[in-house]
Formats: sequence, C-alpha cells, structure tokens
Amino acid sequence: MTILDELKKQRKPVRNINVNHKESLTRLEKFAVWIADRIGTMGFFFIILAWTFIWLLWNTFAPAGLRFDPFPAFVLWLFISNMIQLFFLPLIMVSQNLEKRRDELRAEHDFEVNLKTEREAEAILANLEKQEEMISKILEKIDKD
Repeated sequence: MTILDELKKQRKPVRNINVNHKESLTRLEKFAVWIADRIGTMGFFFIILAWTFIWLLWNTFAPAGLRFDPFPAFVLWLFISNMIQLFFLPLIMVSQNLEKRRDELRAEHDFEVNLKTEREAEAILANLEKQEEMISKILEKIDKD
C-alpha cells in the first residue's frame, strides 16, 4: 500500500462547520441567537436612542398635566431601561457562548485540515524523493551506456 492510498483511506468528507453548528442548536438557542442578532445592530441602537430622547424630552418639556414620568428622576424610564438590560444581557451572553462553541468547532476543524495538509505534503515530498532516486538511477544507467 502506497502513502497515497493511506491518505485516501484517511480522507474524511468535507463538512461545513457553520451548518453543523446551526443544526445542533436547540430552539431556545436559535431564539437567543435571533434576538442577539437583532439587538446587536445599529438600527436597534438608534431605536433605543430615539425612544430615550423622546421619553426624556416629553417628560421634561411637555405640559405638566401630560407628563407621566416626572423630571428629574425619570423613575419609570430607569425601571424600563433596567428591565431591558436585565432581559437582553443574559441573551447576549448565551449568544456569545454559542459563538464560542462554534469557534471551538471551527478551530478543531482547522486543526484537522492542517494535519491533513501536512500529511499530504509529506507524501508529496516522499514521492518527489523516490522520483529523484529513480531519475538518478536512470541517469547513471544512461551514463554507463
């Protein structure tokens, strides 16, 4: 059995780590990733920013009878903001943990590819050495004749 035959035997099918990772996620994990993808955007940031400015401006400059969260405390705004943070921060952490798991799978796959590449390079070098020996023997025979 040649080195090339051994390498062909050891060859694993090509796999897409991203697809494998997505397929391994539970429904809750997919939901956490979906939420984190949405709240991790500039669009969401601008929504929160606009909501904050509107809230604060309304409760500072609107007619006194229409203000529902009095200046300067803004207790309701602080409460709602803290609730948003309390709900979104754990979801972001879950999403980061899932990304870490995917990154570990990718690193493992990269390592496997690197090992395969190294084995194939060694096989190529071994074949080149054999070819060089054979060419040297042929040249020696030609020189003798």
